[in-house]
Amino acid sequence: MTTDPVSTVFIDNKPLNTVDALVQLSFLTQRVLSAVGAEHDLSVIQIRMLGVLRDRQPGMLELGSHLGLDKSSMTGLVGRAEKRGLVQRSPSPHDGRAVLVSLTPAGRKLTDQCTKEIGRRIIALTDGLATPELVELTRLTDAVVRAAASPVIND
Repeated sequence: MTTDPVSTVFIDNKPLNTVDALVQLSFLTQRVLSAVGAEHDLSVIQIRMLGVLRDRQPGMLELGSHLGLDKSSMTGLVGRAEKRGLVQRSPSPHDGRAVLVSLTPAGRKLTDQCTKEIGRRIIALTDGLATPELVELTRLTDAVVRAAASPVIND
């Protein structure tokens, strides 16, 4: 493990470098998503899909791109959510071959419940931070997310 002083934080007197700290934060976030999902019989990918659909009505390809899933995986994911009455498919008004996916009223209600619960639990993770630290954490994570979304980044 690298102990670069610029990128090292300490938890329980053990150093975490930037990579370890971000991975551990990801694990905490995934744990919250998994727990909330389990309480509502949803997988993490289903939670992510509902989150994407909160503020848009994408086509299947766009939704698959947001979730990192191929067409066949998207068909199964949307089909399962459709059977539960959470989403609906409708023809695109701009392309007769395309299908748009949107939340149903039941899907919107469940999404709102999950969003509130996830938000409450994620905020609880930051309870020990002072306001300036929370502002800085938000600024830095926003910068990381925006940089990762940039088309310049290569896998």
